[in-house]
Amino acid sequence: MIPIKNIMLVDDCRIDLFINQRIIERYNENIRVIYFKNPLSALKYLNVSLHPNNLNHLTRPNVLILDVNMPECNGFQFLDKLSKLDFLESQNLKIFMLSSSTSLIDINQAESHPLCSGYINKPLTVEKLHKAFGLHANSLNKKASIK
Repeated sequence: MIPIKNIMLVDDCRIDLFINQRIIERYNENIRVIYFKNPLSALKYLNVSLHPNNLNHLTRPNVLILDVNMPECNGFQFLDKLSKLDFLESQNLKIFMLSSSTSLIDINQAESHPLCSGYINKPLTVEKLHKAFGLHANSLNKKASIK
């Protein structure tokens, strides 16, 4: 299992953010959930919280659950912008794409992205979190599509 302290949710739908936060709390009530409706605001937060000069480890998410389809900046554009952070240590941030899309193009694009640890189909469930985090812990180089 991934030792999870902080999970960041990025989704443009407030209802999905609320539901997914509750699901994460059911998965483990000790995990701190940080959520953003605006992906560009989430990028700014990550730019500060993941920077090596930031000594406050309480603010650093170690898991990011990212919606694929968002206006302004979709999940793949988000990953591309995130990958431009020179100081990003991807081994310290596990990113899972979350989407209702069953498009093989989206799934393959997520699984082929170097920052993406897996693709989870909505709705998010406690079982899917166990599977995603357990699969990732068992095989650091494998990516998973979780339906």
